[in-house]
Amino acid sequence: MNHHIRALHTDKTITVYQAYAPALGLPAARTGRFPAAWKRDRMTWIKPSFLWMMYRCGWATKEDQQTVLAVEITREGFDWALRNACLSHYVRGLHADQAAWKRELRRSPARVQWDPERDLHLNALPCRSLQLGLSGEASRSFADEWTVSITDVTDRAREIHGLVRDGEEEAAARLLPEERPYPAGDELLAHLQA
Repeated sequence: MNHHIRALHTDKTITVYQAYAPALGLPAARTGRFPAAWKRDRMTWIKPSFLWMMYRCGWATKEDQQTVLAVEITREGFDWALRNACLSHYVRGLHADQAAWKRELRRSPARVQWDPERDLHLNALPCRSLQLGLSGEASRSFADEWTVSITDVTDRAREIHGLVRDGEEEAAARLLPEERPYPAGDELLAHLQA
């Protein structure tokens, strides 16, 4: 199965998505920073794929996921997280053995899952999309150093969902973020390919 990172990105930043309860998401979007209530010591998952985020949060309808945020972070931080990440599951041939993988997982401030990418109807596609889990140093850096901007994209998500429900797929697709291949290369991804 094809593993890739497609994302909205510039020369300096990449946009990732998260969904939160309004009590956390709205203040973050208003100030462009994660509030003190955002737990910096917990694992947080970021997703470069807008449609994968829609699958995860049910188009902003699931409990505690009603506010969808587009978080623009530095590519330097994102690349650091990839370099220091471990796969979230053991893969024979990639890891020496399960014990070695578990040691790597404990040491790593980031972990990677490859999940099926989604289409406008949230059906699984034959390619895999990145989810990046950040903990410890990576989580704190994400919240307090890498974040460039935070935008509430909930209304856009609901608009796209409404168009999809009404059979207006072309109009819905025009509202999607322009995600294109992210130039990660082997240096960043070789140790994360299953």
